[in-house]
Amino acid sequence: MVRDKSHSEQIERWAKFVKSNPRKEWIKHLKPFIDSQIKKANDFFKKLAKTKEGREKIRKIKGI
Repeated sequence: MVRDKSHSEQIERWAKFVKSNPRKEWIKHLKPFIDSQIKKANDFFKKLAKTKEGREKIRKIKGI
């Protein structure tokens, strides 16, 4: 997949920010994003677990 130039520029800006700042500085920006991704995944699995088919899919994903 080819992304537009602005996406590449944003990646480069973020890489420069990470390289030039201590971890405790850039983690403040990254942590809310990561936390929201984990919450979304957990919410998805909770909703999926409400059906028999969903529970079977979860077992398959987890290799149970």
